[in-house]
Amino acid sequence: MNISKIDLNLLIYLDVLLREKNVTRAAGQLNITQPAMSNGLKRLRTLFSDPILVRTSDGMVPTERARALAPVIRKILLELEEALQGDEEFNVQNSQRVFRIMASDYAASTLIPNLLKRTNLIAPNITIDIMTPSDVTFHDVEAGKIDMAINRFDELPQSFHQKTIWRDSFSCLLNANDPVVSQFNLNSYLLAKHVWVSKTGFGVGVGMDPKDVQKLGWVDEALARLGKKRNIKVFTRNYHVAMQLAFEDGLIATLPTKAAMIHKNDSNYTILRPPFEIPDIELKMIWSPLLHHDASHIWFRQLVVEAAAAVET
Repeated sequence: MNISKIDLNLLIYLDVLLREKNVTRAAGQLNITQPAMSNGLKRLRTLFSDPILVRTSDGMVPTERARALAPVIRKILLELEEALQGDEEFNVQNSQRVFRIMASDYAASTLIPNLLKRTNLIAPNITIDIMTPSDVTFHDVEAGKIDMAINRFDELPQSFHQKTIWRDSFSCLLNANDPVVSQFNLNSYLLAKHVWVSKTGFGVGVGMDPKDVQKLGWVDEALARLGKKRNIKVFTRNYHVAMQLAFEDGLIATLPTKAAMIHKNDSNYTILRPPFEIPDIELKMIWSPLLHHDASHIWFRQLVVEAAAAVET
């Protein structure tokens, strides 16, 4: 194969096709027509003397040759993109860029308000589009459709860049007039009624089973190690709902400390340390290698880190 005769666009087509595994979606990603993408696939098959994508009952599946080519092509395109970007500076004051962030409810409640304050002061024309975990997939992040995802992650694809935003302990949020406040210990904690709140990772949530401790998360796993179990009356994925239920219905909300501290100056609430040990959690920021060297993205990542450092505990 004579490399001088290879159309660079074909390598871009191949990269997107192998990520999307669908001609129509790949065409949409590159803003070209479906016939143009189909023609590109035809040329790729000729160039590599390989079908590249084969239709099966599970949809279009890459061939062995295509799977071997995927990381090589991605590396070439990333290095080329980095070289072409050079040292271009980001004009913060005049930029009208839209940054799309997938943020868990926990991150949105604690980090985002501080981030918005800083953005409004430094870059008043920038827009932030906050999306929920149910709106986004790992694939969206990898493709650069989402600038970053901020959440707690159990597992991450190796290709992603990541940074720990902070580590957080747990606290119990209660109505200040709840009788349990005066004698708060493990026994009174277990006798009380609780609201469960959590949402990690990506995708649409599923219904919770109070008996499935492994899926209940850090608090209930910590109790299970003691051979104990709390009485969960409400499951929610929204931290503000959990806080409201703690006030109105006398439920105990055991949640990350930075979330509980939203009500630190509210006399209606009391914040107490849990009467048992719960491991700290990590809030992480992840982003695509496609955006890693982008000047505006580098600036925004630093802004997120600075905003996180200013969140009180």
